[in-house]
Amino acid sequence: MRFSFKLLLLYVLLLPIRLFAQTAVGLKCEYLVNPIGIDAPHPRFTWHLVDARQGADQTAYQLAVSTDSLQLKNGIGNYWQTAKISSSINLIIYQGKALQPFTKYYWFVQLWDKNGKSIGSPIATFETGMMGTQNWKGTWISDDNNVHTKPAAYFRKTFKAIKQIKSARAYIAAAGLYELYINGQKIGNHRLDPMFTRFDRRTLYVSYDVTNQLQNGKNAIGVILGNGWYNFQSIGVWDYERAPWRARPTFCMDIRVTYTDGSVETITSDKSWKTSTGPIIFNSIYTGEHYDARLEKAGWDMPDYDDSKWGGVTNRQAPSANIVSQAMQPIRNVEKIAAKSMNKINDSTYVFDLGRNISGVSQITLNGDSNTVARLIHGERLYKNGYPDQSNVDYFLDSASKTYDPYATDIYKLNGKGEETFMPHFNYKGFQYVEVKSNKAIKLTKESLVGYFMHSDVTPVGSINSSSDLINKIWAATNASYLSNLQGYPTDCPQREKNGWTGDAQIASETGLYNFDGITIYEKWLADHRDEQQPNGVLPSIIPTDGWGYEWGNGPDWTSTIAIIPWNVYLFYGDTKILSDNYSNIKRYVDHINYLYPTGLTTWGLGDWAPVKSTTPVEFTSSAYYYTDVNILAKTAKLLGKNDDYLTYSALAKKIKDAINAKYLNPKTGIYAKGNQTAQAVPLYWGIVPDNLKTKVATNLADSVAANNFHLDVGILGAKAILSALSDNGQAQTAYRLASQDTAPSWGWWIVNGATTLYENWNINAPRDLSLNHIMFGEIGAWMYKGIAGIKVDESQPGFKNVILTPNFVEGLSHFEATHTGPYGKIVSSWKREGKTVKYNVTIPANSSATITFPADKKVYLHGNSILQTQRYKINSGSYEFEIR
Repeated sequence: MRFSFKLLLLYVLLLPIRLFAQTAVGLKCEYLVNPIGIDAPHPRFTWHLVDARQGADQTAYQLAVSTDSLQLKNGIGNYWQTAKISSSINLIIYQGKALQPFTKYYWFVQLWDKNGKSIGSPIATFETGMMGTQNWKGTWISDDNNVHTKPAAYFRKTFKAIKQIKSARAYIAAAGLYELYINGQKIGNHRLDPMFTRFDRRTLYVSYDVTNQLQNGKNAIGVILGNGWYNFQSIGVWDYERAPWRARPTFCMDIRVTYTDGSVETITSDKSWKTSTGPIIFNSIYTGEHYDARLEKAGWDMPDYDDSKWGGVTNRQAPSANIVSQAMQPIRNVEKIAAKSMNKINDSTYVFDLGRNISGVSQITLNGDSNTVARLIHGERLYKNGYPDQSNVDYFLDSASKTYDPYATDIYKLNGKGEETFMPHFNYKGFQYVEVKSNKAIKLTKESLVGYFMHSDVTPVGSINSSSDLINKIWAATNASYLSNLQGYPTDCPQREKNGWTGDAQIASETGLYNFDGITIYEKWLADHRDEQQPNGVLPSIIPTDGWGYEWGNGPDWTSTIAIIPWNVYLFYGDTKILSDNYSNIKRYVDHINYLYPTGLTTWGLGDWAPVKSTTPVEFTSSAYYYTDVNILAKTAKLLGKNDDYLTYSALAKKIKDAINAKYLNPKTGIYAKGNQTAQAVPLYWGIVPDNLKTKVATNLADSVAANNFHLDVGILGAKAILSALSDNGQAQTAYRLASQDTAPSWGWWIVNGATTLYENWNINAPRDLSLNHIMFGEIGAWMYKGIAGIKVDESQPGFKNVILTPNFVEGLSHFEATHTGPYGKIVSSWKREGKTVKYNVTIPANSSATITFPADKKVYLHGNSILQTQRYKINSGSYEFEIR
């Protein structure tokens, strides 16, 4: 008892130190923690200051980079060392000596706080990779089979390490998918590497630390190649089976071994490797995997395996001349999900329910003799008879191929040697239910099958918690759909298409950025845009593509991704690199639209896709997006110091805005077009409405919503705009009623009917176009941060250097809290209703500030004192509690 009291006393005494401790944390290179395989010659370094005191600031920094960690501890950076720089910035670009390939660098940053006190950081690392294609030693190899060969190729090689190993790195590039094994152990926990790119224009390689997997003496290296998007097996409407790059998968690998005596040996892919086929007898990224466990080659990736019956490999041309590091968050099995229930239909048919819709794979454990074949059929919903119903998504697959390539189905043939476990290697599905159907009786339990939620493993940076269970569930469903559709690039749906639809991605980008640290994924995907852009500026509607989408589905409303996503990433991270990288591409794209449509109005686009009932002119919505792109281009030109372009595109943006308003706006009534919800919301959201008419246009929008009994009447472009168009213009209560609606059509109606992800169609009984895991209606996730908590970026101080806070204390909620961890740390905007008083709690991280806009008709108190002389109130970093009465 006395001991516990002493501990409590010590904790109380140390509490002020813990609360006000200062440190530098979150050290990242290229937005990754201690990465290896970095190719950037001038990598970016980021960090943030932890200091809970009000007004906490970074007044100066000094950064050092060294190849010697001991020197660095003594304050010496032998590659780069800045002076002490009086600045609050926490993003700097390497400007030291030329970085060398295959080199580990150590770095740290010294900060000075608001009182001039020095604060150190832990030492972080980054390691360079190839730094150029000239440093590859391996050759591209494959087997001798053609694209129609169904079994996957296995490769192996042995070598002897005759010296003591100090470190080892594996660098592997592939066209297709691969898994790497060393001495019987799978290397890494990534799935579906490398990420999908336009294979004939850019190829990604992945780096691994394999020091612990190698051993002195004899070693074995094994590689399995999957088809992925490179050798597309399934026949569908998007023509991937006719892709210009299509070939049998191939790979190139260097394993660079450094010995303790300083010597280096590189084991490469070359003609000395051997190849065979194995138990993966068919694999398609689109449909499923067929695995014959009777064909397993036990120990195939071990040193003493007898490979005398294996064949030789063939050399191949590299798929592209541009082989670069995959410096991004990988896809992983992020979450294991136990089956919620199991329905035994008969002795050979069982249906498992995971209880939620996911992207990923199932894993089955079962027993049976060697003549047993189990089919794992995945679906998002069930027929009334309890079997999975795939009719809502499988109609785009060619019916002739379904005999050997059934949709969303894995086929497993048992080897009969006892308990067996199977999980596919080279595909993923979108599903909630799995039917396990066998040709013989088998015994399964609820624990026999689990699901794995697979997606790009981006770190969560946002949270929402409210008094409304419905709002909480909509937020969770939105995030589940966003992650399900983040597979190294943003997709539309994980079950039917897996395509990088641009319209879906631009709509959901803010939702993604509020909730997840996704910059590496977006930077990769914008590189895909640059690969796909035609010389005249045209972009396809799906990216990457085999050529489909250049003539349908594209246009400003969809392919605005080239401008909107770089701009959003800049606003959230305060980093201009993605704008600089894509500037000429945005310009070429805008110039092409200007050439085609010199009046400022364009009819190019799909329009307000999937509306409830009202339609809006395509010219109206596409021209609004065209204006948005030109406006972003003008602002980017100003940021990058391109003044002539700034003047040119500012004038063009004004021309487009004026043309839209001249044709579609009635300035007397404040009505756009026919006054439907999309027509009123889109110009408000994208800044087209003249300032003196915003209130009138927003009132008309609110009246339109009320006239529709506070239900939606929009497609995806309207859904992107409507909630913020209302809440940003004095109609937050209407926005909340719309967002929290639980009868059809609404987001809540999906939830009431059991949705755990967002749907493709407002009509939950639609006969087609009813994927149950789509992200194109996902703007509501971002709106919760903007429209209720009021957390917004400040365009003049991006990266949340200054946080704009415009909370809306809407009726129907008793409390609401949102958090977002930005480049400077964690932001909290939380309010709670206590009778007629609202208590509003704010936390602003060190080295940043906030501007709060309070309701004009309320009195605001801080520490019991009335503070509001104007509607806006400026605060420095720290935690505050306001009372609004």
